[in-house]
Amino acid sequence: MNTLVTGAAGFIGAAFCARLLARGGRVTGVDNFSDYYDVDLKRARLAQFQEHENFTFRQADITDRGAMEKLFGGKRFDAVAHFAAQAGVRYSLENPAAYVDTNIAGFGNIIENCRRAGVGHLLFASSSSVYGGGAKLPFSESEPVDRPLSPYAASKRANELMAHCYAHLYRLPCTGLRFFTVYGPWGRPDMAFFKFADLMLRGEPIPVYRRGELTRDFTYIDDAVEGALRALDAPPAADDASGGAPCRVYNLGNGREVRLRDYIRALENALGVKASWKMLPMQPGDVAATRADMRAFRAAFGFTPETSVEEGLAKFAEWYRAYRQPQ
Repeated sequence: MNTLVTGAAGFIGAAFCARLLARGGRVTGVDNFSDYYDVDLKRARLAQFQEHENFTFRQADITDRGAMEKLFGGKRFDAVAHFAAQAGVRYSLENPAAYVDTNIAGFGNIIENCRRAGVGHLLFASSSSVYGGGAKLPFSESEPVDRPLSPYAASKRANELMAHCYAHLYRLPCTGLRFFTVYGPWGRPDMAFFKFADLMLRGEPIPVYRRGELTRDFTYIDDAVEGALRALDAPPAADDASGGAPCRVYNLGNGREVRLRDYIRALENALGVKASWKMLPMQPGDVAATRADMRAFRAAFGFTPETSVEEGLAKFAEWYRAYRQPQ
């Protein structure tokens, strides 16, 4: 299979590329090396497989329509795995225009070129953020998701709607994955687990919102990638359940709630460091709890993530120390 992976230097994108290559696939990766966070980390992720004989890399921005037309025009992709995005709920409150440009206009460039090039399957990253603050736990794909709490969440919901439209009109098979708080080695420095590790090892207090009583469905990176691979390999067919369109959206999470304070304790144990907490109120755009209903994903792909936060954070801590403090 010849697969285009956007966001190939990103957290999930790089891990996905590595797995595709490990199983013998051909991969074309694209990334613009956005400076939203440490570009050296992105380059280090890519360096793990950049010299692989089946990997080709193109530095380009998905918002550049001409560059995307050229990319698709010169290749015949069996599938596209679209992970490129402007990430971050809180940053979307500060700079919503970046999310309109990358997550909406950029997604439009990708899906339109998939249509023109006759791509067999578009897999794309959505987010648990689309559920907003009113959904019942566990979050089910059947819940209405029409009240996003951040520009980031709204942009991801827009992707889902656009995918359904293209699947309906042009019969482009599309699968969206609502990822739930992915963490682990090679993670993003703007995410809590990475920021906490930085601060804890410097002896500085970590910001803890709502007394650490927030709960999250934490998904280990290897589980997220395994689920995404299974979804990539099984493009949806048209049926009455989706209004005749070959489009599906699935949750991809661990299926368990973990309190933030318990997550911090697990990270303390993994790092061997006691954290100092700085208590802060609930932040705009945040929700009190998330948990994925994984029944639909399990029925479709026969897989449910099972890595515990203790196991996952231990692996992250091992990687983090080696990356931050090389011998």
